[in-house]
Parts: sequence; structure tokens; C-alpha cells
Amino acid sequence: MKHYSKFDGKRVLIWGYGREGRSSERFLREFCSPAEIAVFEGKREDIDEDKYDWILKSPGIVMPEDHPKYSSQTEIFLEEFRDRVIGVTGTKGKSTTSSMIAHVLGECLEQKVILLGNIGKPCLDYYGEIDENTVIVFEMSCHQLAHVRVSPHVAVFLNLFEEHLDYYGTMERYFAAKCNIARFQTPADRFFVGAQVPAVATDAVKTVIAFGSEDNYHLQVLGEHNNYNAEFVYRIATQVYGASDEAVRASLKTFCGLPHRLQRIGEKDGVTYYDDSISTIPNATIEALAAIPGAYSVIIGGMDRGIDYSALVSFIKEHPQYRFILAYETGRRIYASVGECDWCCLVEDLEQAVATAKRLTPAGRACVLSPAAASYGYFKDFEERGEVFRALVGV
Repeated sequence: MKHYSKFDGKRVLIWGYGREGRSSERFLREFCSPAEIAVFEGKREDIDEDKYDWILKSPGIVMPEDHPKYSSQTEIFLEEFRDRVIGVTGTKGKSTTSSMIAHVLGECLEQKVILLGNIGKPCLDYYGEIDENTVIVFEMSCHQLAHVRVSPHVAVFLNLFEEHLDYYGTMERYFAAKCNIARFQTPADRFFVGAQVPAVATDAVKTVIAFGSEDNYHLQVLGEHNNYNAEFVYRIATQVYGASDEAVRASLKTFCGLPHRLQRIGEKDGVTYYDDSISTIPNATIEALAAIPGAYSVIIGGMDRGIDYSALVSFIKEHPQYRFILAYETGRRIYASVGECDWCCLVEDLEQAVATAKRLTPAGRACVLSPAAASYGYFKDFEERGEVFRALVGV
């Protein structure tokens, strides 16, 4: 059986006992020999740091500074397996690109491919399944990257938009967290980065990929941004793993996408409905309207995390061909910024928004839920928001 020796004889505190905290406890009991395992869910100032050798922090807990005594599942995993890891981050497109990479490599390589991280089960749940022949695709959120001191062998940084300011306070701190995906790479590593991303310090071999590739990968998923994501996948599969051009292109064509991401959920009374509940920033909503055939009405609004909505406000003012249905906290903020116009209306919640969309959207056109805001405070998560939307539409 595998054994992780770093915690042998050590006193370990698990700070946070959600899904990842419980996973950390299972890992410690199965693969480690600590002297003590304790669990804590309170504030940092109530932790007796002198009492523990290591503190494993869950990613959702805010801690502004790095500290040598604090570690995480992500850091432990990278310490063990970083040479087999393709890490994927970015404000938008992480889940789709990670899934696309796993799909393509799974079909093109004679190796086991595991997809994990922010998209699925906690990474240490897979600790016992990984061998020397395993390729690991790790979707890495900013929270998972915030305090790591190890970077993956192949790092992907897709894009950077204003997000999570309620957690980080500034874009500089948010960006710094994401930069850890490449900060500790070596000259033997590879870094694939979007041209829009500011300069990232790394020793890896860097490949810059611009949005708007002239190559068309003939995807089943909608949107030019997904063709951009596919460009990363193509470069990694062919340049790093030696897969053939033909095999990669054929595999990309069979990728079907993920739920709640420009997902066509059906037709009702001649109107086609799309669920893009994953949309939490203005750029995502603008891209959704460009991607969806016959788009007419769009439902926007959710939790206000203090991000800049000026680009979306300008877009709304300049596009009277759409009907913008605004709800919740950010909906009210956007509505006040836009001012009264015939193609913009304010409602209370998703139920009223769907009822309004049914009334406004003509047969032969499309309605899309693309909130440009977080779901928290109104729904458990973006998945629940999408499922409620589907139920209200009745398809």
C-alpha cells in the first residue's frame, strides 16, 4: 500500500470540515501515520498554531498571507504527482477545457487519464489509484492555488477577468493566487497561457495562445471561446503527449460539453431555451448571446460581488435587438446603470424572469439564462440555479 510520510508522527489539524476536509481526514487515516488528527471549523485567531505541526486549510477559507505551517490537499497532491499533472486555471472555461483535455487524451493515449480537482471529487480521494502510467488533469481554482508552493508539470492559464473580489479584495491578489500554477515550474515544464493574461513569472517553456484562432475544430459545443479552449487542448495533446493531428481533431469533434454551459435544454412553444448558469461575469453573458443561434431574450442577475459591470451595461445600451430581463441584486444594479429603455426590464426573481421570457420571446427565437453573477444567496450553487430554470421552463 502507498504511504505518505510527511505527516508521520506529526500533529495535524484539519481547518474546515466540508467535502475536502472530510477527504483530508480519510487520506490521513488511510495513507499516513500522524500522531494526532484534529478538526476545527472556527476562526483563525482561535487556532492554537503552536499545538500543531501542520494545518490543512480548506480552499474556501480566506487567509491573506502564506504561512509555512499551513498546507492543503492541492499542495500535498502536487508534491507527490506534479510530474504527471496537467493543471488548468482561468476565470472562465476551466471545467470545459479540463474535461476536453481528459476526453481527448483518454481517446488518443494508451494511458489511464484521471480528471479531478475543482470539477470533481477532492484530489486526495484518488491517491491510491494513481500509478506511473497515469495522466492527471487537474482543474485548479484560485482558492486551491492560493497558497501552494509546487506547480504542475503542464500548466494552463486560459484567461483573466474580474472575479472573486469578495474573497480577494483586489484583482492583484486574485491574479497572484492563479499565478501559482506556473510560479514554481522548472525549465523542463510547459506553460500554455492566453495572450490576454498579464505576464506570469515562470521558468517553464511558455506557449502563448491568442483568442480567435484561424483553425476551426468543428466542435459540438457552441461559441468561439470553446474553439479557443480547443486550441489549448490541441497544442497540449500534440506537442506534449505526441498525439497525432488526425486523432486529436477527430476526438475534439466528439466532445459533447458539460451541463449548465451554453446547454440547449429544449424547446417549448416554439422557443428554444439554453442554460448558461455557469456564467458569473459580464464577458460570459456577452459571449453567450454571440454564440446562441437566434438569441432574443437573456436572463441576468444574482449575487453582487462588487465586480465591474460597465462592459455589460454598455453592451445592453448598444443592443436593442435583445430583451434583457434583470433580477436580484446585480440585476437591480445593472438596471439602475442602464436607465430605462424599451428592451430592458426588471423583475424580482428567476420565476418572474422565466414568465417574462415566455411572454416576450417569439417562436423561432431563443431564450438564455446567462446571469453574469454568482448564484449564492439565492441558490445553493450554479447547478441548482440551472435545474430550477429548466423546471420553470417546463422542458
